[in-house]
Amino acid sequence: MSHQTSPKALEDSMSDGTRLPLNTILHLGLDKTDPEVPGSTPRVIAYLSSVLELSIQRNERSLEASRRKKDGVTVFHSSRPPGLSIRQYLERIFKYAPCSPSCFVAAQIYIDRFTARTRSRLTSLNIHRLLITSVMVAAKFMDDVFCRSHNNAHYAKVGGISMEEMNELEMNFLFSIDFRLHVPVDVFVKYSKQLEKEAYSATRWIKACKVGDSRPDKQVKSGPAIAGLGCRAI
Repeated sequence: MSHQTSPKALEDSMSDGTRLPLNTILHLGLDKTDPEVPGSTPRVIAYLSSVLELSIQRNERSLEASRRKKDGVTVFHSSRPPGLSIRQYLERIFKYAPCSPSCFVAAQIYIDRFTARTRSRLTSLNIHRLLITSVMVAAKFMDDVFCRSHNNAHYAKVGGISMEEMNELEMNFLFSIDFRLHVPVDVFVKYSKQLEKEAYSATRWIKACKVGDSRPDKQVKSGPAIAGLGCRAI
């Protein structure tokens, strides 16, 4: 995806008539860019976390039903579920990493491409590393500014992993999606609208099943800290 997918550009009609409605931009919070402003966390983070949690719950139930303890292990897998929920992790990334809210929509698109090409499934063991990697890649490709001070080392600290691992994850991810980083506007529009529709159903399903979005806190070591906030290692 190029810079035309910024909120302002997304309001503009494309040659094929495709556009992201202004109300969708505002509802997802794609116009919010300052994490320091109280209440500025965009809704896209809550929506994306709900949709991902639903997908993971279904995948893990399917694995359990098929008597498979886990899917194929990749470099994105951890040995146990991290101490931060998906939503907490996404909020941390938005607060401490230099990326626009649109990057989270692109991250979902990239992750779908990754799972399709690698024939893997999202689980509580791989989602965190996939998120920090996909958001970082999206920020590099989409956003106008990717400062030297906010490089792979910075994203590694935000994500609770080492810089060496961050580099390895980035390269593995890029090769896995065949470096397909461009996202047509109509695809971005489709995913944005789907997030609005699916998030509500996902939240209701999660609550109905009483599974929530909790993660075990025991025996989780501390990772690098950013601005006084400790990040549990993933």
